[in-house]
Parts: sequence; structure tokens; C-alpha cells
Amino acid sequence: MESAAKDQETASAAQSTSPSSELSSVPEDPTGLSTVWDESMLVSKLTDTFMTLSESLSGFLSEGQSMIMSAKLFDQISTLLEDTQLSERLNELREKLLSLLETRENSGVASQIRDLSQTLVNIVEEGQKSVSPQLFDLHDRLTSTVVDFQKQLDLIVKYDWDFDHYLEEDVPTAMQYIKAECKPKDGKLLAIGHSMGGILLYARTARSGFEGNDSGFAAIVTLASSVDYTTSNSRLKLLVPLADPAQALNVPVVPLGAMLAAAFPLSSRPPYVLSWLNNLISAQDMMHPELLEKLVLNNFCTIPAKLLLQLTTAFREGGLRDRSGKFLYKDHLHKCNIPVLALAGDQDLICPPEAVEETVKVLPKHLVTYKVFGESGGPHYAHYDLVGGQLAVEQVYPAIVEFLSQHDSV
Repeated sequence: MESAAKDQETASAAQSTSPSSELSSVPEDPTGLSTVWDESMLVSKLTDTFMTLSESLSGFLSEGQSMIMSAKLFDQISTLLEDTQLSERLNELREKLLSLLETRENSGVASQIRDLSQTLVNIVEEGQKSVSPQLFDLHDRLTSTVVDFQKQLDLIVKYDWDFDHYLEEDVPTAMQYIKAECKPKDGKLLAIGHSMGGILLYARTARSGFEGNDSGFAAIVTLASSVDYTTSNSRLKLLVPLADPAQALNVPVVPLGAMLAAAFPLSSRPPYVLSWLNNLISAQDMMHPELLEKLVLNNFCTIPAKLLLQLTTAFREGGLRDRSGKFLYKDHLHKCNIPVLALAGDQDLICPPEAVEETVKVLPKHLVTYKVFGESGGPHYAHYDLVGGQLAVEQVYPAIVEFLSQHDSV
């Protein structure tokens, strides 16, 4: 690193004493203070960015994916360097830095990354002092590139949770609270989960079976839930492209709530340009218009890319996996030892009956009860009709109450 710095100083000195230096199109500060300060700021920003990739994203991305995102930043920087010689030096630096980012356990990583960041800035400074018009504003363009990249990383880190966080932290906390309040004599709970809530119940059951632990449930009910969507035509397949880790940087979060709220007027009022969106939520005439509006405007939120990355594994062979990608929840559902009621809606476009069946068929037959709501001639049930449809109180709720009552020992 010292030799690289000396070479840079030599190159800078040679350029300042040569006649061609008068042709440089970059104004210089006579004191040199402005240039040094700007360079220091850029080095710090680069160092922070690379450290975020190395540390904060280590838990966000599975093995190798952080390297893809690191390489993406270098690709963006490479487009700024059109000079062949500078590009070659950048590629050498790229390999050193990507290798370093993989050794997060090294206590000296921070200082090494800072040294490499300084080298990168030195390379850019060489281009900055070039008379080539393509490199005239290179310093500013690199700063802008790094700042934009850092903003995306910050957004990812802010929304730093996935499915396993819900499973390992939220579900146990909720169960502990309910047990403390209700004090069930047998210490077990009856649980109902809709959509991802039901997936969480399946996942907890699978994990408990694998580890040989008690799930803490006496019985569970799942509505419109599955851990394997591979055989269905679920509209959630639209999320599959986000399984590409590089896309997580382009779309670090999906503001689903804001998007649906903005689209709702177009789906519920003439000329009904986006009326098809309503079918994802509720079948025709199944939900009261006011309730549908409240549901769309208040129920949905911003979804982290981290969560989407894990949920999209439900569309791969074997179904939903844990964050490591090595544990397949479906593979351990046959160890389930509690009664399960699995409900589906006949016109559910998000979790079709075929998807629900894909999970039901691996559960012990003597413990699972499967029912599809909806008739060929109507009424029909879409994804949210099972919990909020006008007929849910008359048809769905009684079935749930009857099932859970049979397994309530308190």
C-alpha cells in the first residue's frame, strides 16, 4: 500500500511540474486544503460503505450474495473509468477488496478496507487530473455513485428483518405474553394464522419436530397458508424476480401499503382501470365496500427485501427455507404431532387451494382436516374473504370454533 501511495505522489509531482499541467481542466486550490478535505471525506464514505457491506449485510444476505452486491458497486464505479489503464488498476483493487469483505472475522478488516478505499480514491484522483474530458468530473461522479449506493444500503439495514426473525423472536414473545395472561392449565395454546401467520405456525411446528421440542400448541388453524407454492399458479410468483440478490439493492423495500393505497381509487371507481387488484383481496360482493377500503388503506405496510428474499424460496423445489437456505420446513412437517385445520378459498389467487394441498399432503393424515370454502355457483372466497368476507361469520368462524373446541382441554 505504501508503494502505491509513493507512486501516486510521484505521478502527482511529475504532472504538476510538466508543461501539460497548465492544460488541466480541473481548478486547484492553492492551499491544497480543499482537495485534501474532499478526498478525506470520500475515503470515509467509501470505507463506511464497504464496512456496511462487510458487517451489516452479513446477516442480511446468504453466503456469496454480499459479494454480488459488492461487485455491483464496483461495476457502477467501473463505468466511470473509461481510461484503460485506470480500469486495469481498479480491477486489481476490486479483487483485493472483494476477497477482504469475505473475511469479516478479521480484526484488522476495518483498517485494511480504509487503506483500499484510499487507493481507490487515489486512482480516481489520477483520472481527475487527466485532461480527458470524460474524466473531468470523475471525483464528483464517484462521490455521487457512492452516496446513492450508501442510501440504498441504509434503507436495507433499516428494514432488517426476515421470516425467521418473526419465527424465532416475535412468535415466542407473543406466545409467552398470552400464556402469562391466560394461564392455560396445560401450558398450551390454540393458534389461528392467516396467510403468513399460518406459514409461521407451520414453520414452528416443523422446527419443533426437527428439534424434538414441544411446539407449545394444542392445535392450530391455518387459513390460506402454505410452505410450498411450486404447484400452484399463485400471483405471488410476481415476487420471484426479487429472489435475485442483486435486485435487492435495486428494490431494497417494497412499499406495498403506499402502492395499494395509491392504486385503490383506480380499482374501485370508474373506469375501474385496476379492478383486477380487488380480486386478489376479495371475491365479487363478498366484502363490504367500506371494510375493503379500510383493509387496503390500513392493513398493508412496507415489506423488506430481506423478507421477500426468504419468502420467494416457497416457489422453489422443496418449498420455503430458513435464511441459511439449508433447512426446508416442508421436509419436517410429517413430524407434526398436533391437530391441524387447514382452510382454503376457492378463488384465492394468492394462496390457491392447490398450494394449501401441497402442504396438507405431507402432514399426518390422522391429524389434519382440510376444507375449501366456496361453491361452484357461488359464493366464492378470495384471500381475505376467509377472515373478512360477509359470510365468514356464518361459515368460516363456526368451523374454526368447532375444531378448536374439540382440542381445548382447559
